[in-house]
Amino acid sequence: MADVFDVLKADHDEVKGILEQLEGGPSLASGATGEQLAVRKRLADELTMNEIRHEAAEQQHFWPALRALGPEGDRVADQALEQETAGEEVMDKLSSLKPEDHQFESVLAELISDARAHIAFEEAHAWPLLSISITAQQSDDLAQKITQAKKVAPTRPHPNVPPQPGAQKAAGPVAAAADKLRDTLTGRGKRS
Repeated sequence: MADVFDVLKADHDEVKGILEQLEGGPSLASGATGEQLAVRKRLADELTMNEIRHEAAEQQHFWPALRALGPEGDRVADQALEQETAGEEVMDKLSSLKPEDHQFESVLAELISDARAHIAFEEAHAWPLLSISITAQQSDDLAQKITQAKKVAPTRPHPNVPPQPGAQKAAGPVAAAADKLRDTLTGRGKRS
């Protein structure tokens, strides 16, 4: 079984790959075709879906594990949760835009910048702090909890749900069921 850092790194690598595609892809301003803009929207949706699942799982399990380390864990978790909350608001704004909308690119650029900064913060501050404080078994257990939580996590931003573990555990399954139904009905998240 992979440890918690392997699981989180795989998520981060997947997100970084999507970010690179979005950064290098054609936009409305560069003369993208309708088909290219549809691919751009699909990638933005995929980014949002991955980020929301990842963050919901972290809020339920990773950040509480970090908080258990005391004041330094609290400080790092608080800063990360502020970043996640701000990012979710940007994802919510982006989800209502079409790639033909003039705001789409500026909101997407903000999301890309926020995502890169948040990933860098986690990897530089949260991971090292937790890695020196948990056993291999605890890391494996945390990885399993995060993996399971992502399976039942929402796929859309819900900025009104507080980023606390209790709120995520209570609201998450209901939001996830509604999100997955909407995704199925709209085809969101399907590769064409």
